[in-house]
Amino acid sequence: MTDTPHRRGADRTEAIMRTTLELGQEIGYAKLSIEAVAARAGASKQTIYRRWSSKGALLLDSLLSLNKSGLDYPDTGDIVADLRTQIYAAVDLLAGPPFGPLLKALIGEAQHDPQVAATLNERLITPQADKTVARLRAARDQGQLSPGFDLDLAMAILSGPLYFQLLITQEELTHEYVDRILDALFAGMGPPPPGRPL
Repeated sequence: MTDTPHRRGADRTEAIMRTTLELGQEIGYAKLSIEAVAARAGASKQTIYRRWSSKGALLLDSLLSLNKSGLDYPDTGDIVADLRTQIYAAVDLLAGPPFGPLLKALIGEAQHDPQVAATLNERLITPQADKTVARLRAARDQGQLSPGFDLDLAMAILSGPLYFQLLITQEELTHEYVDRILDALFAGMGPPPPGRPL
């Protein structure tokens, strides 16, 4: 393969993000700095700041690079199975290092840093919420959900218990917990039985 400037740039970006994740795991988000990443990655601070405005933006990009698929939803025609597949994948990603602990640190930082909060919402939260609503809308249009169900609320109800367990109780996220959420929700989200008014 020819060593082009574009290829060298992509390799440098990958090395910087890999170093960010390694350092983040070793020393934690609070002690992580652009200077430390630059020194270990063999890059200049200017190179990093040209691409990322803050260590929060750099860490988020680095975390997102671990999940190239972006947690996309399948569409098999069975909304419960598709939600289960996607949420299992999210839980598996959050369950261990480096993604889970570093995302929790980033969410914590977002409470004090509006720029981190905006970046987190723009790059992770909103795109994932939009994918969830789009998948639920398709299911509703196919008659798999109640016609009047509030899709934005459904997305919040699906994600709320996961964030609660991840951030508040800090209990382990498991596939069994996901199953309990889906079982509870679809008792109310499913279409009414034949003969019952909508």
